[in-house]
This record gives sequence, structure tokens and C-alpha cells, in this order.
Amino acid sequence: MTRHSGQTDHRIAFICVQNAGRSQMAAAFAKRERDRRGVDDQIGIITGGTQPADHVHDVVIEAMAEVDIDLSDRTPREVTRDELQGVDLVVTMGCSASDVCPVTWNGENRDWDLDDPHGRPIGDVRKIRAEIEERVVTLFDEIMTDPSSAE
Repeated sequence: MTRHSGQTDHRIAFICVQNAGRSQMAAAFAKRERDRRGVDDQIGIITGGTQPADHVHDVVIEAMAEVDIDLSDRTPREVTRDELQGVDLVVTMGCSASDVCPVTWNGENRDWDLDDPHGRPIGDVRKIRAEIEERVVTLFDEIMTDPSSAE
């Protein structure tokens, strides 16, 4: 990943359509992982959606509370193409990044192809939560061990 002048070493965006479930969980786990590794000044994290919901899904708030992460005060937000210009990596949650990544954007995008937790029973959401957490930890391992591998 590249360094943007005056910014952090890496900027990661977690994006989904509603920004009310998967991307909120991924951003929360990424912030926690960033804190655990003491790299607050090296990793910037944003989250957003292409058609944001009014609120984070209740079942997602419940599942994240079980792992001591409070999403009850989060509000889904729209992500803009301009905002993504300063991002090194866009991670989508099961939807293509083509709707949000401008044609001129040179960063990397990955689609994690995760099930949508909306309307799912808590047991299913726990499985989705665990997969997201594992993927975030793996992403941080990749970034912190070999920064050039994520370019």
C-alpha cells in the first residue's frame, strides 16, 4: 500500500450496500485490531455504503455486544467516490466494488463474499461475525508483515 502525504501508511475502506451489518462489523474489528497492535498512526479505517440503511441491524448490534464491541451508536453512512480516492484497499462484503471504485482509481479491491446478516437468526450472525473477525486479523497480519503485498 502506498503512503499518501500527510496521511497514515494504509487506508482501508470496508464497504457494503447498506453499511448496516457486515461492513460495520469489519470496521469495528479492524479498529480493535489496530488498537491491539498499537498502529493507530499507521492504519486509517473508513466504512460506508452505497445505499445506507437508517440504522445498524439490531441482530448485528446484539452479536457484536457479545464480543464487547458496541455498535449501538453507529449510523450507516454513504461512501463517496471522492472519499475512496485516498484509500489503498477497498474491501466489499459480498458485492462488487465497481459501483463505488472510480475508473481512475488505482487501489486494490477485494470482495469477501460474506452472507448478509440482515434478517438472520443470531446463530447465523455469530458465524458471519467470526468469519469477518478472522479475515480482518488475516488482513492485518498481511499488512504488518509485508506491506508491499497489499499493494
